[in-house]
Amino acid sequence: MSPINRRKFLQYTGMTGAALMLGIRSASAADNPEVLNLAFGSPESFELTPFVIIEKTGKITLMNPKPDMGQGTFQSIPALIAEELEVSLDQVTIRQTGGEKAYGPSQISGGSYSVRSSYEPLRKVGASAREMLITAASKQWNVPVNECYAEQAQVIHKPSGKRLDYGDLVEEASKLEVPKEPALKNPADFKILGKPALRPDVPLKSTGQAVFGIDVEVPGMVYASVERCPVFGAKLISFDDRAAKKVKGVQQVVKVERLFGIHRSEGVAVIADNYWAALKGRKALTVQWDHQGFGTFSSEEYTKKLHELAKTEGVEDYNQGNFDQAFADAPTQLEAFYETPMVSHSPMEPMNCTVAWQGNKVEVWVSTQAPSWMRGGLAKEFGISEDDVKINVLFNGGGFGRRLYPDVAIEAAHVAKASGKPVKTIWTREDDTQQGPFRPMTFSALKGGLSADGKAVAFQHKVISPSLDASSRANYDKTKSDRTMTEGISEQHYEILNINNRYVFADLHVPVAAWRAVTSTTLAFAHECFLDEMAVKAGKDPMTFRMEMLTAESDTKRVLQKLREVSGWDKPLPAGRGRGVGQWEFFAGLAGNVVEVSKLPGGGVKIEKVWSVIDLGTVVNPDTVRAQVEGAIVMAITAATKNGITFAQGKVEQSNFHNNPVLRISETPVIEVHILAEGGPTIKGVGEPGLPPLAPALANAIFQATGVRIRKMPFDLDRVG
Repeated sequence: MSPINRRKFLQYTGMTGAALMLGIRSASAADNPEVLNLAFGSPESFELTPFVIIEKTGKITLMNPKPDMGQGTFQSIPALIAEELEVSLDQVTIRQTGGEKAYGPSQISGGSYSVRSSYEPLRKVGASAREMLITAASKQWNVPVNECYAEQAQVIHKPSGKRLDYGDLVEEASKLEVPKEPALKNPADFKILGKPALRPDVPLKSTGQAVFGIDVEVPGMVYASVERCPVFGAKLISFDDRAAKKVKGVQQVVKVERLFGIHRSEGVAVIADNYWAALKGRKALTVQWDHQGFGTFSSEEYTKKLHELAKTEGVEDYNQGNFDQAFADAPTQLEAFYETPMVSHSPMEPMNCTVAWQGNKVEVWVSTQAPSWMRGGLAKEFGISEDDVKINVLFNGGGFGRRLYPDVAIEAAHVAKASGKPVKTIWTREDDTQQGPFRPMTFSALKGGLSADGKAVAFQHKVISPSLDASSRANYDKTKSDRTMTEGISEQHYEILNINNRYVFADLHVPVAAWRAVTSTTLAFAHECFLDEMAVKAGKDPMTFRMEMLTAESDTKRVLQKLREVSGWDKPLPAGRGRGVGQWEFFAGLAGNVVEVSKLPGGGVKIEKVWSVIDLGTVVNPDTVRAQVEGAIVMAITAATKNGITFAQGKVEQSNFHNNPVLRISETPVIEVHILAEGGPTIKGVGEPGLPPLAPALANAIFQATGVRIRKMPFDLDRVG
């Protein structure tokens, strides 16, 4: 990277005087943090990642490398530093990083990994700064270090009560050797971590002060709206822009490209003085497309294809014991087929990006989950250095995986390059709904064998689906099982001696992508519902059936025990009510849900209540945890009970929230969240684990209440029963 000198850094940060800067070389949890410092009075250059900046004026800035899309990282990540630095978040300014190399490669909010990857490294950054400031104070007072302590951005001499602000100590502190292994606080002494805390972004968002990508205004900026073919895989033949150019305010009409993984497509961008003119001009275009044979694609035909593929063996994902023999010998055998649809991400803030070129340098203003990936994607697409890409990360109006990908910025950069002006490209809600990427359609074929005494002795989960990985890279290996598509099915803790899980790959020309909780959102539904089918066939209570397969102590067992307790599982229900359970552990973490439903007099069922238990190990802000679990459950109910994305004649049939609805407040049940956070070395994720176990718990509850077994999502609550 280019060296950071005093003048350049002062220009970049707007600081005054000497300052202490501390950081870690990499934000990756796999790296050992190395803490560094810089005195601005020095002419030397340093390679560093400055997460803590303390100025002589007393101003403290903490850098947040994990973009906030509503999940609370604007509070939780700086809180890790602030706890050890002995400052409150009221005393600091929080700034968002933008993918710069200095802040490491993991400036990504995804996989429920933000806190887990930052917990120890960023605490060490704060602890190192604290120790250096205390040492500087002890030298100034000529007293032993152990007589001094830090509190509320001050160092205090315990015997005399003398105090010095951090700003008064920063110059001397910056000259000290950085502690290699600073002492971290005992969690029992935490003032911030583990405590309910107000989020500093909420007042900004409530008063309209928070700036999202769609709010950005740049001097000289124009607007663009892009017409893309509704049939994926099509090619642009020609376009007639004469009517579009007659629209007042339209400046240019240009051909542009969008790149998503292996999918490259062309579109026609209308550039105008304002967004309305750009959109109106776009609607006036006449465009000819070559559908390349994809104009007949339909969900109905693709469903038939997946059913046919389900008859093939596929490739092995996991094997334990001898499934074939155990299944053949089992006195009781079960088979079932489960189906889940494509779904859209539909974040409340439509996709957008503002781009300005200056020669071969590009500056981007965007709501993104992954500035690191966006920076690299832009550099690769345009053949420039990453150092020539500047990303300004704004608040995200929802992401759910959609904002991990750089396709929006790449397309917007093509528009801006053609225009020669700063351009804000805005997607319509219809674009968001119809242009993908989508969570892929995923089917599951399951087999189970029970012994004479009702114990599970054989189990198989075969996944039939397109691949997220194949949609992203050209060198995809079809001969191996795809763990992005068999996620979690071979990692559950149930003690079944004979297991054989498999994967069948299905080609698809439509771009697919990670959706909140990724493939677990489809597989947990099939897996946990089928376990209920086995329990019913064995004549056992579904919770008891699961617990019998968890004889050893495990986090899964603890979650189910807690669910059993808080939901009152063993208390009898009145007629017409049913309870269902589901749990799931995967890369993001572990959670379980119990759902209670009631039959309605006129038909259908109502969700009365959801109990959720999430296992974390360690928690930063319990209020944020509850909010994230509640949001995951709402999203899970939407995916389970509202229509998904379907295709006919090559095109997506849904267009907006009227036919691609989300759960309304009036439809949302009471949700009770319980957090297991007894500490320990394992920290688990928050944003996604509450989602996968909801659909199976709901379907299992419906079966208990009505006797109707649901094996296909989505299902209509007004019609079941």
